[in-house]
Amino acid sequence: MTKIIGIGNALVDVLVYLPDEKLLNEMSLPKGGMSHIDRKGLMRLRQRLVGFPVERATGGSAANTIHAMAVLGDTTGVIGAVGDDETGRFFAEQAQNRGIETHLAVVANEQTGTANTLITPDHERTFATHLGAAVQLGEALKEVNLSDYDLLHIEGYLLQDGVQLGEILKAAKAAGLTVSYDLASWNIVLNHHALITEYIRDYVDIAFANEEEAAAFCGQKDPEMALRQLAALTDIAVVKVGKRGAMGMSRATGDEIFFAPGLERKVVDTTAAGDFFAAGFLHGWIHGKTLATCMSYGNRTAAEVIQVIGTKVEAERLRQCLKD
Repeated sequence: MTKIIGIGNALVDVLVYLPDEKLLNEMSLPKGGMSHIDRKGLMRLRQRLVGFPVERATGGSAANTIHAMAVLGDTTGVIGAVGDDETGRFFAEQAQNRGIETHLAVVANEQTGTANTLITPDHERTFATHLGAAVQLGEALKEVNLSDYDLLHIEGYLLQDGVQLGEILKAAKAAGLTVSYDLASWNIVLNHHALITEYIRDYVDIAFANEEEAAAFCGQKDPEMALRQLAALTDIAVVKVGKRGAMGMSRATGDEIFFAPGLERKVVDTTAAGDFFAAGFLHGWIHGKTLATCMSYGNRTAAEVIQVIGTKVEAERLRQCLKD
């Protein structure tokens, strides 16, 4: 039995539909990216959002992947930090209800982090994230024994947190874990390019990127060329190309590029599409599926989450989408 653990920002998503891009421009939020806001920025944003309909769901990139894998029947755990508040209890209860082993530090006098997900009419989502307690992972990391797990899935968002990501990756490899890494956001890739290159080259076995992240990392707008550059650094590289699908390469199969076409679906919200892709892909991978099948699984799980608000996919529907 393969055990998977995810580490990342323990967040609760606050999903808001905007009528236009005016608010993004007012708050200097790069469309499609993820920006941090402090408490003052959070209060300003909340004031601006009064009157807008709001949805709430568990969030955090790695946590989303772990939640989806738990629904698919995989044995999972999550490492994070939350505040001693109702939002933190909501995050923990949602994970425990799905059978996820929780390794959560509870931080006094700090709010649980929120990912304020601003969705524009073109269905693009922009994150204004208040990390709050999420960055204080120290105690949670001390309490977990990584050797109890087989695969670590980690989100690139941690690079903005001041977390000692290199030490975590070293510990995971020393414990014999396979490491999968999601590049997370194009602006993070640009700001931390040298570190990401080092981490992928030295510690990562499976790397996930979308077109924008791959272009930022490789300096190549051609996704196939970007994929080849990324694949030169790691065992398996995957570049997601939106509704067109995904392409991947593996050292085990040489220079061959595998392509899995996307699925036509009505898009309601693209939040967590990449996270659910990783869940489907990793589910296939730990069950011995081929690279092409893993990418097909990723497309299928991503196709389910874009049809709902946030991450609220019905469990049976998610499981059924992988039935051949």
